[in-house]
Amino acid sequence: MMKHILETECVTKEFRGHSAVCGVSLQIPECCVYGLLGPNGAGKSTILKMLTGILRPTSGKVIFDGHPWSRKDLAEIGALVETPPVYENLTAWENLKVRALILGISDARIREVLDLVDLADTGKKKAGAFSLGMKQRLGLGIALLGQPRLLILDEPLNGLDPIGIQELREMIRRFPQEGITVIVSSHILSEIAQTADYIGIIANGMLGYQGEMPEEGHLEELFMKIAAKHRAA
Repeated sequence: MMKHILETECVTKEFRGHSAVCGVSLQIPECCVYGLLGPNGAGKSTILKMLTGILRPTSGKVIFDGHPWSRKDLAEIGALVETPPVYENLTAWENLKVRALILGISDARIREVLDLVDLADTGKKKAGAFSLGMKQRLGLGIALLGQPRLLILDEPLNGLDPIGIQELREMIRRFPQEGITVIVSSHILSEIAQTADYIGIIANGMLGYQGEMPEEGHLEELFMKIAAKHRAA
């Protein structure tokens, strides 16, 4: 039987009477890349914010590793949601050191993470002078510092050039081999098709499909069918 590292049970989030997320039940298998797909405004970011404790569900449950989610579980969850949490006046090393001091993490782990996200050679260069791709990798490094079992990435490829996209894509694909489950949201079908093992498709706040990646060439057809159905609803 497949083990799920994270599940949601009929999770709903309302803002002033408007339902941004409506009864979504996700099942995230352990050690995979799970792609959360949906048009802009579909509710993807709202779901991810509930999984990371930024927002509290109006109703429903979040289950982490077989038990109800609590803030203690954040020790095993890394996240890059919206803008990377980077101090632009600090170097890559100094940015990670700030976080490491809070978590009680060694300098050896900082060096390991800098190697992992390919920022070990940035030296005294301040993060404010980094390219967007480098800032994304630094944000990813901060999320990885505590050796999380679950990594949550919200639209991580937005604004990156082709080289940055390729580098980040390759990193994401490696993580399950290292025991890290990844949830990555996007509205770019081609990118999820190249990285994800399983997908969930969100449209108008509702889960329209969940399962293994469709056969090659069928993802766009499935996505458009679900988007049209829930737009009409």
